[in-house]
Amino acid sequence: MNILFLCTGNSCRSQMAEAWARQLHPDFGVWSAGVVKHGMNPNVATMMNEVGVDISAQSSKTVDDLPDVKFDYIVTLCGHASENCPFFPAQSKRVHRGFDDPPSIVKEQGLEGEEMLDVYRRVRDEIKGMVSGIPDNLSE
Repeated sequence: MNILFLCTGNSCRSQMAEAWARQLHPDFGVWSAGVVKHGMNPNVATMMNEVGVDISAQSSKTVDDLPDVKFDYIVTLCGHASENCPFFPAQSKRVHRGFDDPPSIVKEQGLEGEEMLDVYRRVRDEIKGMVSGIPDNLSE
C-alpha cells in the first residue's frame, strides 16, 4: 500500500504522519508533501525525537518533488490541502483527516515554552492515533 500525506506546507502535520507511518507500518510505501514547500518546522523534529522517532532523513517537498508512484491513498491533513489537492489518477482514493496546525495555534495564542510544546505534543499524539488505525480508518 502506498500512502501520501498532504498538507499545506509539508512542515509539520504531514511530516509527523509520514514519520509515524514509517514506524508503525514499515511494509507500506509512505510519503508526505505540501501544496507548497515551507521547510521543516524545527519543533516537529524535537517532538518526534521525544517519542523516539527520528525524522532527520525527511525533507519538506511538494507533490512535484515526489517520485512517480501510484498512491492508493492521498490523505489530506488540513482544509487548505483538501481544497487545493492536486490532481491524482482516479485509482488514488482521497481521504480527509483534519488536524489543528500547531504553528498557527502557537502564533494566535502567543504561546511559548512548555505551553507551545504541549500543542505540538497533542497534535503529534492525535496523528499517531489516526496513523495507527490505517488502513481501517481510511474508509469514508
